[in-house]
Amino acid sequence: MATSLTAHERRISQIFSNEYSFSIPGYQRPYAWGREQAQDLLDDLIGFMRGRTEPVLDMPPYFLGSIVLIKPDASPDADVVDGQQRLTTLTLLLSAIRASVSAKDAADLTHLIYQEGAPILGTQDHFRLLLRPQDREFFQNYVQRAGGFAKLLTLEHQLSDSQRRLRDNGRLFTDRIVTMSEEDRARLAQFIVTRCFLVVVSTPDLDSAYRIFSVMNSRGLDLSATDILKAEIIGAIPSEYRDTYTGKWETAEEDLGREAFVDLFSHVRMIYRKTKPQGTLLKEFQAHVSADRDPRKLIDEIILPAARAYEELVDESYVSSQFAEEVNRHLKWLNRLEYSDWMPPALAYSVAHRGEPEAMRDFFADLERLAYAVTITRMGVNDRIERFSLLTGEIEAGADLTAQTSALQLTPAEKVEFYDRLGGPVYDTLPARVRSTLLLRLDDLMSGGGATYDYPTVTVEHVLPQNPGAESAWTVWFPEPEARANWVHRLGNLALLTRKKNSGASNYEFDRKKDAYFANGGVSPFSLTTQVLGHETWTPSIVAARQLALVGRLADHWRLQ
Repeated sequence: MATSLTAHERRISQIFSNEYSFSIPGYQRPYAWGREQAQDLLDDLIGFMRGRTEPVLDMPPYFLGSIVLIKPDASPDADVVDGQQRLTTLTLLLSAIRASVSAKDAADLTHLIYQEGAPILGTQDHFRLLLRPQDREFFQNYVQRAGGFAKLLTLEHQLSDSQRRLRDNGRLFTDRIVTMSEEDRARLAQFIVTRCFLVVVSTPDLDSAYRIFSVMNSRGLDLSATDILKAEIIGAIPSEYRDTYTGKWETAEEDLGREAFVDLFSHVRMIYRKTKPQGTLLKEFQAHVSADRDPRKLIDEIILPAARAYEELVDESYVSSQFAEEVNRHLKWLNRLEYSDWMPPALAYSVAHRGEPEAMRDFFADLERLAYAVTITRMGVNDRIERFSLLTGEIEAGADLTAQTSALQLTPAEKVEFYDRLGGPVYDTLPARVRSTLLLRLDDLMSGGGATYDYPTVTVEHVLPQNPGAESAWTVWFPEPEARANWVHRLGNLALLTRKKNSGASNYEFDRKKDAYFANGGVSPFSLTTQVLGHETWTPSIVAARQLALVGRLADHWRLQ
């Protein structure tokens, strides 16, 4: 076993030699490079080579990045922690070139891809790179063995995502290579194997490999903390069950998507940690979730139920014979918030109570109210995390969440502060994203909940301008600067637009502003803005009445009376 970290520059001819026997562990995700990454690699190689006039062997070195291995000192065997994408794509590229060069050059390339066995000596083929068990045989038959590449290009049906990417990238390489002269093909092969280098970092164990990977990753797709956890958790399961649980894990990850799967583990960590993270996701999940738990129960009873619930929460796709639409509407507005600290208690509650639709409706109505109160009153991040962590603890303990003392409920003082903030100069006191979300939530309430807001741009605009012209009608309606300052930033004076703000148009007279700025063809998709279009004048009494109605609508919805 290696006792320390080592790093060496290695040309590709050394990478694919007896110095290394690469293996992609089963916990790694499938081959993921698409046509764009493969095209970038080939373009970089050809562009660098064609920019040189000297013989290939005299060209300066070309570095392809780094790979991170778990490798014993005295053995070629190496588990690839980071570098699967490069090594696989380089092997595929060498195979594509091999199919288009002379027999002598093809034989040399074959030796780099795999060492052919000698039946008379009783030796078998030795492949320089072993993919994950799920893709290993396919890669050997269609990429690594001589004669298999032509068959790869013709495959059409029953391919997994990783196999399809291998075929598509093989076609891309072939389309480019066949346009080159035979001499240029041979030069490209020579350039790759003699002048292209990788930095090989070998580490003694998985944990140190992950730490090094975190700061060295360059051209590959990230290895996440969940990949490391997968290796540990699946590796602790008896061998006869590993394939089954690997399949369960990968199905959950594929259903959610890679980034969302990592987010899920962060939220599960918070359910058990119940405080602001102090370390990495990897370390804290190990310490607070997976430690001392049977790995099969961890997957079956914690990870998979949380994954199913999380998918419903982020997709707003809760399904039930009752109240599903209401639950999903609350989720829609929770998901628009600028933070996700509400998700751990939501996840914990959904796992425990998703079969109780009325309870789900009541919980998410209260959770929306709490989350927006936290947002609008600008509660500090530490206090916010503590509040939602207290709620998670209450959920786990089976506490009465309707009790006034519950962390889910607002105290009378909190209701007053929330109401006062809603009635105040929200445009001035709230960040842009928060005020947009608040006005969209209000617009949804005014429209009866049937509106959609899938616009590329949504902005909040003043009706009464912030700086009206001295001779404009605005100063006739609002002659006193104090009155203008009192109303200009409040809800009663705000509207929504589906365009970027225009400082010049902001100061238009009211009629022109309505026609040219607030409306498109005389209409607006927002109920709040449609209200404005219905007025002929914009006076303090109109703004005051509108302010009272809008704040009252939010107060009714969030039960602040």
